[in-house]
Amino acid sequence: MVPRIDISALFSDPADRAKTDVAILGAASSIGFMTVCGLPADVPIGARSRRALLRLFDLPPAETRKLWRQKFDASHRNVYRGWFPLQNGFETYKEGIDIGPDIAFGADVVDPRDPLREPTPLPPDSALPGWRAAAAAYFVAMERVAQALMRALARGLGLREGIFDDAFARGISTLRLIHYPVRPPESMIGVPEDRLWVTLDGQRHYLLGRTHVDSGLMTLLAQDGVPGLQARAADGAWIDIPPEEGTLAVNFGKLLEKWTGGRIKATEHRVIGRAEERFSIPFFHDARADALIEPLPLPGIEPFTPFYFGDYLWSTMTKFVEFQGLEGLRRPQGR
Repeated sequence: MVPRIDISALFSDPADRAKTDVAILGAASSIGFMTVCGLPADVPIGARSRRALLRLFDLPPAETRKLWRQKFDASHRNVYRGWFPLQNGFETYKEGIDIGPDIAFGADVVDPRDPLREPTPLPPDSALPGWRAAAAAYFVAMERVAQALMRALARGLGLREGIFDDAFARGISTLRLIHYPVRPPESMIGVPEDRLWVTLDGQRHYLLGRTHVDSGLMTLLAQDGVPGLQARAADGAWIDIPPEEGTLAVNFGKLLEKWTGGRIKATEHRVIGRAEERFSIPFFHDARADALIEPLPLPGIEPFTPFYFGDYLWSTMTKFVEFQGLEGLRRPQGR
């Protein structure tokens, strides 16, 4: 069972944090997944707030087409941010948008020379009144929650509380809105049976999101009440991540596992279909593109050559289906 942790102490009395820190590190170092509750009242994760963001999927195709990434429309300049449409013939079947920090912080965090820092193509306010403001508020709230969790992990590891703060200042986090439709037969053509279908409780289910481990640092996920997300336990069994109202699902990426010398676990997860559409809102908490990742002052940690976060992110994200083919479009900072 995935731990459910009340993190209210992280936002209130510092005297009560120690027990919460232990619980967070325990989940992060064992299964690598948890759900968190006890969030501040101004963190907009309720059904009404989610619906305000997911109105984006009410736009007609002609409008979302304007937001497509260059991979899907060669006439567009945006490479990393923007819309990814449904694609047939893959294990993963989803559509959505990747939104950068400019939604909240504007042009100050944009650098058109680096696709990881490019501006996000967004619908006009006239098409979705109030949507940009809702997305900006959500982005800022997730940054606040993510920072609190990273500080808790630092304390739990015996490190200085703010040791991760500088790396994440003006970071390139991504707010992603995802729609998983009911999967039609034509979307499955060409996908090997053993990579598409799974059996649970005697029933077959198709995959909507392939089995994978997040490549980055930490992900905060708001679910829409429809089950389907599963994490793989240490014994190989698949565990449901309950889409409980008022909670966020939290998991950790391969880079944080490496950075902490394996003390924090990156866990495989997947999304299975259940004959109803599903929406989710992951927030990928990412460092600055030029943040230098170097060994932490932890006992027994394996040394590694420091590297820039942006170089690492680009080399790993181009392995995912919605980014494949973009490998040569960014020059590594480390060269």
